[in-house]
Amino acid sequence: MSVNAKEFIQYFKKVVEVMENEKDYLCELDRKLGDGDHGVTMSIGWQAVNKTLNDELAEESDCGKISSSVGMTFLNAVGSSVGPLYATGFMRGGKAIKGKKELIDEDLKAYWIAFTDGVRDRSQAKVGDKTMIDTLAPFEKVLSDSQSSDFQAVFTEALEAGEKGMKSTVDLASNIGRSSRLGERSVGVQDPGATSVYFILSTFGNTY
Repeated sequence: MSVNAKEFIQYFKKVVEVMENEKDYLCELDRKLGDGDHGVTMSIGWQAVNKTLNDELAEESDCGKISSSVGMTFLNAVGSSVGPLYATGFMRGGKAIKGKKELIDEDLKAYWIAFTDGVRDRSQAKVGDKTMIDTLAPFEKVLSDSQSSDFQAVFTEALEAGEKGMKSTVDLASNIGRSSRLGERSVGVQDPGATSVYFILSTFGNTY
């Protein structure tokens, strides 16, 4: 499997579309746990990314620079706590593939592991806290543990693990952020952050 810079840009553009399509759903989840604006926040951030993709990144051939620019653009557009999380993830991922014009299996594996590590380090959350880490941690574990050279197959398996992690947040009480004030009342709702990060991962899986 290989992904060149133009294809990498197209992936991010598909994320823009997905976030726009899922904006209302993400807001609906967030209304039950927080301010109800998670979908709007994602939309604002990714629409800003879309402008960057179409303007200064339109002819960019360095995949690492593309990812880092996506992270910085998102951070500058979004003032909420999720901005630094995604920014750190995409910038850490960008560093892992710096200077590469084409990403092969080992590059893509390194990219998504670095992305996850970046989000985790910035959030300081752990599995069970009802956050995006409940999606990312099981996703990354499959990637890290696998010895297979077939990235596409491994990514599909990792995505399934991430989806299970996302769905597990329904039964969890929130331990971090605004929703933690709800205590046990936060049980029964899927975490919006765990959901939006799953959309980012699944869009990559659906694209390649």
